[in-house]
Amino acid sequence: MDSTVLNLDQVIDHAEQQLAFSQSTLNVDRSGKFVFDLIDKYVDTGSDKSIIFPANTDKEVTDLSGNFYNSIVHFKRINNFKYINKFFEAANSKLPIGGIFITKVETKDLRKKRLMAKYPPVLRNIYYFFDFILKRVFPKLPLTRKIYYLITKGRNRVLSKTETMGRLYSCGFKIIDERYIGNRLYIVCEKVKEPFFDEDPSYGILYPMKRIGKGGKLIYVYKLRTMHAFSEYLQEYVYEKNSLQEGGKFKDDFRVSKVGKLLRKYWLDELPMIYNVFKGDLKIVGVRPLSRHYMSLYTTELQERRKKTKPGLIPPFYLDLPKTMDEIIASENRYLEQYEKSPLWTDVKYFFLILYTIVSKKAFSN
Repeated sequence: MDSTVLNLDQVIDHAEQQLAFSQSTLNVDRSGKFVFDLIDKYVDTGSDKSIIFPANTDKEVTDLSGNFYNSIVHFKRINNFKYINKFFEAANSKLPIGGIFITKVETKDLRKKRLMAKYPPVLRNIYYFFDFILKRVFPKLPLTRKIYYLITKGRNRVLSKTETMGRLYSCGFKIIDERYIGNRLYIVCEKVKEPFFDEDPSYGILYPMKRIGKGGKLIYVYKLRTMHAFSEYLQEYVYEKNSLQEGGKFKDDFRVSKVGKLLRKYWLDELPMIYNVFKGDLKIVGVRPLSRHYMSLYTTELQERRKKTKPGLIPPFYLDLPKTMDEIIASENRYLEQYEKSPLWTDVKYFFLILYTIVSKKAFSN
């Protein structure tokens, strides 16, 4: 297939077809102009190395006649792709480092908005309930996943903003801009590396998290899912955008679902970690297991000290309730210094002191 040089008429033609929903709140011509302005900001629209490409499959991208393009603009929403990552990986293969990839998605929130506007009040709530069960619950359960794909053929998928961005990062892209235009989220990416090629992504309710254990060994810690799929690839992105809030968690972390916030508040998401205790990866009391990115925020001295012992199910955090990163580091250093001198007594003491703190100060998680 030959490359297609971008121009305003083409962009508006696509916008008129794809953004019909926006007519109620925004003139289609204006939507088309907004899309064009976004593309024109990042793409050399006069270059034969820039392409508008309404692909339906990853193979269509792989079969493009050119070996490399400086920019690829994809104008079909990715919700209808069964193999989304394969498509992103194919786009990655056609771009050099620094190449621009623009795609769009109807997020789950935009989808809900569209469905609520489409049906009358009573019917829309009933429709949305069954739509949620089929499109959001079925794909996450092993027993119903095959039923979901049998019915939908993988089309019109419900995708969160988090999952879409996480997939892009896992496929070697870095997000440099995002815009809501009409009823679509347009995402502008830059190729920064080769894809990760995750052959076994996790979608289920039980989520195995990669964490650093004793001796620097990589372990899998099991928790109930509180974030959308592919969230783990966005740690650096969220940190750059929002930094940390009090207590060392990411501020305004959009990756956490509404149900996830409730599970986290009462530590219900951590119940499966008891399995890790019986397995021997964790002990009852100890510093919490961290990801590689989060560990990199610690001092080198504390990183090495942490690796000398197993992480714990109940961290010293809930005794001291530190608010800043410096306070968290001081809290963990204090615990580890005592643990190195008297392991058993330190863990017993911390266990009862933490229990008292939780009950007396009602120290809930966030």
